[in-house]
Amino acid sequence: MQLPDQRELPKDVTDAVWEPVPEETAPAFDVNTPKRFKRDQPHWWLHGLLFGLTAWTCYRAAGWYYSIGLMAILLAHETGHYVMSLRWRVRATPPFFLPFPDVPGVVESPLGTLGAVISMKSPVPNKRALLDIGATGPISGMVVALAVAMVGLHFSTIEVVPARLPAGTGMYVFGDSLLFSALRYVILGPVPAGYDVFLHPLARAGWVGFFVTALNLLPIGQLDGGHVLYALHQKHYRVVVRLATAALIALILVSPVWILFALMAGIFGQTHPPPLDSYTPVDRKRRLLGYLCAAILVACFMPDPIDLKVF
Repeated sequence: MQLPDQRELPKDVTDAVWEPVPEETAPAFDVNTPKRFKRDQPHWWLHGLLFGLTAWTCYRAAGWYYSIGLMAILLAHETGHYVMSLRWRVRATPPFFLPFPDVPGVVESPLGTLGAVISMKSPVPNKRALLDIGATGPISGMVVALAVAMVGLHFSTIEVVPARLPAGTGMYVFGDSLLFSALRYVILGPVPAGYDVFLHPLARAGWVGFFVTALNLLPIGQLDGGHVLYALHQKHYRVVVRLATAALIALILVSPVWILFALMAGIFGQTHPPPLDSYTPVDRKRRLLGYLCAAILVACFMPDPIDLKVF
């Protein structure tokens, strides 16, 4: 038996491989060609500036404990996407953090940020890569969010809800997810009637981490959940996306928070660009990873996430 590296190539093939290309027919190299690739190089100063501004607006929203906890969650989430993109040789930008400051008299920002995003600059090679990139971010962020929430709940208190507050006083009321409710019960115990949990800033950061993770895992468009859905069930992608969009529209009756997300889902969330290889299915291990993302969505989703009560 002849080993693969000892096979003899036909003479014409050998000649085609090794014959030098005449200088006059060789493609010319433009000395300015490298300039085209400079646009794809990370502008680290911009990413650092946005990170600092977002940390500041989060501090303005609820203090340094909140800012440090939430920035750690967002950084873990986006770093998961970025590192997995590099692993699959998909060109991607480092995270762009999105500050959301208060504008007095115009808009209040209870969260201090709109999250963070990365941008992929080259096609995804296959469904395995698509699922890995889409799932690694929320799972990484969820691990940090769990730790931040548990530490924060340990320092939270159960206090009497005041019967009356000064006229014009506003207070944000945060909704509950299945996971956050379970953690609160385990760590703080049952809450008596007339009392409520006053969250430590770290617990508030963990709550926001759960909320952001659930939003990213919605099965629409190019959100993380859209990537996972397309990788697992390409044939049923459009049906599931339309059902998810209809659910977001229905949730507007529960909370006006969903108006923006329903509009975004209807306008931008109905399609997904296919990977270069959209035929090879994902393996069993990645399929389980996708179902874990679906379980995280169910555990962290909040139908009525946040409400402002004015007395």
